[in-house]
Amino acid sequence: MSQPPQMPEGLPTGAVADAARDNWVDRFAPGPTRPFLRLSRADRPIGTWLLLIPCLWALALAGGAGGFRPWDLWLALSCGIGAFLMRGAGCTWNDITDRDIDAAVTRTRSRPIPSGQVTVKGALIWMAAQSLIAALILFTYNGLAIALGIASLALVAIYPFAKRFTWWPQVFLGLAFNWGALLAWAAHAGAIPPAALLLYAAGIAWTLYYDTIYAHQDREDDALIGVKSTARLFGAQTRPWLRGFFVLTILLFGAAVVLAHAPQGRPLAMAVALAGVWAMGWHITWQMARLDLDDPASCLRAFRANRDAGLIPVPFLACAAWLG
Repeated sequence: MSQPPQMPEGLPTGAVADAARDNWVDRFAPGPTRPFLRLSRADRPIGTWLLLIPCLWALALAGGAGGFRPWDLWLALSCGIGAFLMRGAGCTWNDITDRDIDAAVTRTRSRPIPSGQVTVKGALIWMAAQSLIAALILFTYNGLAIALGIASLALVAIYPFAKRFTWWPQVFLGLAFNWGALLAWAAHAGAIPPAALLLYAAGIAWTLYYDTIYAHQDREDDALIGVKSTARLFGAQTRPWLRGFFVLTILLFGAAVVLAHAPQGRPLAMAVALAGVWAMGWHITWQMARLDLDDPASCLRAFRANRDAGLIPVPFLACAAWLG
């Protein structure tokens, strides 16, 4: 009989190694729910933020192009709930498909499936439950947004397998994680203009930046088990690539702002929105100055700092929309 994986020392019972200590799941969630909440990464909310932020960008920028309406309050709230649910469903699917890989990696072998806290059948049921609740929210949107939401399931399904057949799995993550920019814009406006496509592209470049940093935590284990990533592909040349992704993010984001605001003839609003993009760029510059790619703890800190980087433009974009 195989032995259960050895957990890193100092973890509370059932806790996951790369979750923040004293997170709300470990401290406050009822005992029976904890393995399932851990499976959804509720103990690590950074992923929910990174899924939600492109939706907030889109709603604020679309408001600048066409004005806010009371319905947008529901869109913002529902995007937050949906991001939590779909991130949870996606992580559950990821852990089902990666259970053997996770068991071989020090950082991930404490996750609920490889550690034996949740069975594969239980995980599938949990994934379906989260997806169904998210679907109820999606069906309150217009037809285009509903179609986009359904289409996103293909990206969610493919992503866990990408690291098996391409050195660029971060591209697939970017396509999936930033889909909300298109969906939220469509839910607001009933269309996907060029500005929305540029915003989506900016989000993909941003994901390539932060997830390459994240992948550097596991590059040695990934090399041993044959898992591909941009961190392994770039190796010692990662920093120039990160700078390239960072610059591309800011340029594409800035272009999206210009396309959204320039046709309205509102230079002050456009300047305020561009200031938010510029401020995000300075935050990422600050991250890179402190990043040590050979230190997993430094990589994790930089990765998590992208929540703040991504949130910085939101009030600027919203303010610009109100000015318009």
